[in-house]
Amino acid sequence: MSTSTNNDSPRTASSQASRQTRTGRFPHLRRDFAASLVVFLVALPLCVGVAVASGAPAELGLLTGIVGGLVTGMMRGSSLQVSGPAAGLTVLVSEALKQFGLPMLGALVLATGLLQILMGALRIGRYFRAISVSVVEGMLAGIGLVLIAGQLYPALATKAPGPGLAKLTGLPGAFVATLDNRSGLVSLTLCAGTVAVLVLWKRVPARIRVVPGPLVAVGLATSAAFALNLPVATVEVTGLLEAVQPPPLSAFGAFTGVSVLGTVLAFTLIASAESLFSAAAVDRLHDGPRTQYDRELIAQGAGNTVCGLLGALPMTAVIVRSAANVQAGARTKASRVLHGVWLLLFAALLPDALALIPVPALAGVLLHAGAKLVPVRSLAGLWGEQRGEALILVATAVSIVAVSMFEGVLIGLALSVAKAAWEASHVRLEVVDTGTGTTEARLSGNATFLRLPKILDALESLPQDRRVRLDLSGLHHLDHACRLALHHWAEHHGTAGAQPVRLTPPPARGTRQPTAAA
Repeated sequence: MSTSTNNDSPRTASSQASRQTRTGRFPHLRRDFAASLVVFLVALPLCVGVAVASGAPAELGLLTGIVGGLVTGMMRGSSLQVSGPAAGLTVLVSEALKQFGLPMLGALVLATGLLQILMGALRIGRYFRAISVSVVEGMLAGIGLVLIAGQLYPALATKAPGPGLAKLTGLPGAFVATLDNRSGLVSLTLCAGTVAVLVLWKRVPARIRVVPGPLVAVGLATSAAFALNLPVATVEVTGLLEAVQPPPLSAFGAFTGVSVLGTVLAFTLIASAESLFSAAAVDRLHDGPRTQYDRELIAQGAGNTVCGLLGALPMTAVIVRSAANVQAGARTKASRVLHGVWLLLFAALLPDALALIPVPALAGVLLHAGAKLVPVRSLAGLWGEQRGEALILVATAVSIVAVSMFEGVLIGLALSVAKAAWEASHVRLEVVDTGTGTTEARLSGNATFLRLPKILDALESLPQDRRVRLDLSGLHHLDHACRLALHHWAEHHGTAGAQPVRLTPPPARGTRQPTAAA
């Protein structure tokens, strides 16, 4: 008995040591494994839906999700952020496919990835945080509105008439035509049911909500369509390997065109901004390591470079999947890498399952996603606090709907810069006039050409028959135009025989104004 005990002890100790080694090397593996399954179930319908909504093969959406997990997921930057095809790029990808065709998509995405890597290497990633939040929210709102308008057509079993405003103006006619079309009514009902499940899913008990709402909604719609043999369109399947289309060399010759370069810049700006803003939002959800923005931009660029070489959709970080990853208990980047493995296994082993998914169900998922991109509540609050920012948000969204994605974002950025310049040129003029003696006028703030008309109007209203003292020592900034105009006014103000204006100059550059002692 004693011999047996002595022989078993080394084995037991060795087993415990082995388990401790595994636990020490991967202390969060169990949590990350469980979180990866949740993220996979969230990502699966979204990857397929974004691809179909963009007008690309469904497999390309899965391929981008796989690259987002296996390539971007392995790199440093934001440890818990999950990347893949995003609803925010659907409109831009759809426009690019219509204008340039599917063979050109890989070249566009490849160029986007290389540009993101370059920006990350030049440490530009941190500066994306300087973009006005109103512009970003307006961009997402515009994308959401166009996405909603675009997805109502497959919900009605009809084709969209064209981009932008044509989609909005064509909706009434499409709804009227559906009333006499049985397949259109069935398709609309299935889409509405999908949206209803997504809206009501947050009201079910928490233990049931472990299964993601999009998966439940699409699963129920697929089961209903199959069981009842409903006359609705389903996803077309070509196979993962067949969908891979590396960009031909001839595609790169088109980069001399302005429209191609504009599309690459739009891809880069929107994908980078959405990824880095998503990273900031994810950082607020957990207490782990903070995002390294330049490295995250390089990671996004590496993923898009691989996607471009495979002819897949562009990727960006997706807040829905990232939030699901954090809430499911993920601790390291292993969860997002494993979610890419599950997507790869699904695409390789169960590709025919995609052919059972009804297109109206995917339209419902994207309608719900598009509605969440429109910040109705924050817009109402913003209107009460900062109407200028609210107007920038609305103008950006309307410009995207009315013109195009790229031009709309540029308009929003221009309005944001103009507003910042206007506010930065805030200047205050204080006048003390006792009716007799010297009139004291004091300028403080930032005097720029933007405020020059207001400044001169106020100064020219000062009495011309008495001595005037103009104090500029309170100015933080005085630009060249204002300096010349004020000196000119000082030389010519006053009637003949009146004493000249006395000027107190602003502080010299590099000197600090005295402050009150603490």
